[in-house]
Amino acid sequence: MEKYKVILFDLDGTLSDPKEGITKSVQYALKRMGIDEPNINNLECFIGPPLQVSFAEYYNFDDNQINIAIDLYRERFKEKGMYENELYPNISSLLKTIKEKGLILVVATSKPTVFAEQILKFFNIDQYFELIVGSNLDGTRASKTEIIQYILEKYNEYELNEFIMIGDRKHDIIGANNTGINSIGVTYGYGSVTEINDANPTYIVSSVKGLKDILMGVTNCILSTKSE
Repeated sequence: MEKYKVILFDLDGTLSDPKEGITKSVQYALKRMGIDEPNINNLECFIGPPLQVSFAEYYNFDDNQINIAIDLYRERFKEKGMYENELYPNISSLLKTIKEKGLILVVATSKPTVFAEQILKFFNIDQYFELIVGSNLDGTRASKTEIIQYILEKYNEYELNEFIMIGDRKHDIIGANNTGINSIGVTYGYGSVTEINDANPTYIVSSVKGLKDILMGVTNCILSTKSE
């Protein structure tokens, strides 16, 4: 097994379950734009990808509408949405364990960095991360490929095989593949097994324990999608 030294974690759907805060903030933005979506379950598709991608893909918004929708989303998200969120069970202990092992932990999220920082601090897990990298508020550096590449350049003293990206959506896996690093797709978040598998991750796990097994060098609970 590879000996990973720099561990990249997605935030939404990987470290925490942000469903209520994200979907209600999207619902709020849509309502302000004249679109009524009473069922927040229909808005789970917004968890993970950049907002500008989701508003374009699911509501066919043009650039101007996207900018308005994101501003409206952030009105509610800054006030309450980011706190309508909860850590997945055993995440804190996982982070503590792998940090004590001497690994470097980094957050790699499409969420704006300023919001990610506040959420990690709210959960008191910011202490485990050496770096938090997200998108910029102006919409730049939003793709996971750009975010991962930025992190690789920050830690250029390490080889690519010493990095691994952990996430619950295809964007996390695609970003890892595009930048030449390994990845773990987690199925307890918001990406389906099919979505994750089709993106070709190095490993797939269904639990936080599965993550720990990989990162601590245990192999018996790992499903590898790549041929030996």
